[in-house]
Amino acid sequence: MVQALIFDFDGLILDTETPALESWQAIYAEHGQELTLDRWKDALGRSPGHGFDAFTHLLALVGRPLDRATVLKDRFARKYALCEPLALLPGVLHLLDQAGKRGMSCAVASSSDRAWVEGWLRRHAIFDCFNCVRTADDIVHAKPAPDLFLSAAECLGMQPADCLVFEDSPNGVLAARAAGMRCVAVPCALTAQVSMPPVDLLLPTLDALPLAEILTLVAAADGLA
Repeated sequence: MVQALIFDFDGLILDTETPALESWQAIYAEHGQELTLDRWKDALGRSPGHGFDAFTHLLALVGRPLDRATVLKDRFARKYALCEPLALLPGVLHLLDQAGKRGMSCAVASSSDRAWVEGWLRRHAIFDCFNCVRTADDIVHAKPAPDLFLSAAECLGMQPADCLVFEDSPNGVLAARAAGMRCVAVPCALTAQVSMPPVDLLLPTLDALPLAEILTLVAAADGLA
């Protein structure tokens, strides 16, 4: 029986996935290069430095030295500026409210660092809606490894089978599966364009169904199919 909800952050609570790619695409374009989603998709849901390395790829394309620190600083500034006007994705507040009324614990498990995740949660006044926040700073192996979700479950005092994960990225889904947890996929604009591994339930938005119906459908899917 599901007793706790674990939320990804990037692309699920706030669509920072799109700015993450667009900020790199702008830098690539300034160097006369192109960064496609097909090339970038391995980075979705993963911590910086894991999977596809946009800077190393750009370096190979331009064929001349670039200062890594300068480029990464520029990229972060662009990404942050693109994220500033974003609103919470549809259904975030409603789902958290429903979970609270049912007495369910909630956690965030994100491959981003703590400063990034907590900064946006506080900015949007939902930090206190979560009993626990786990980020890349808390574990050694981020998604698609199960460590983040297992750490979040431990923090909540729950067994993996007691937790339902909400994810937007393939790597996040794989991590939830590896953790032995049920998973609802809610792709954002970007992750909707890539193939998703099997999940217990696929929704277009977090408010597509009431939480009670989501829990019923997940139970009917016979758990980890």
